[in-house]
Amino acid sequence: MIDNLSLGLSHGLMLLAAFLLLRRPDLDHEPGPNDAPKPRKPKRWGKPGA
Repeated sequence: MIDNLSLGLSHGLMLLAAFLLLRRPDLDHEPGPNDAPKPRKPKRWGKPGA
């Protein structure tokens, strides 16, 4: 019983991780050499340029 529970839990978590990774929008777009880079978001932590 414990073996089935641990196998089910570990495989369920791997399935969840794969599902969340495949839903990422940046997997569908590969930037070309002439594309402009995206502007970066300001960081929440630390000082800029530190």
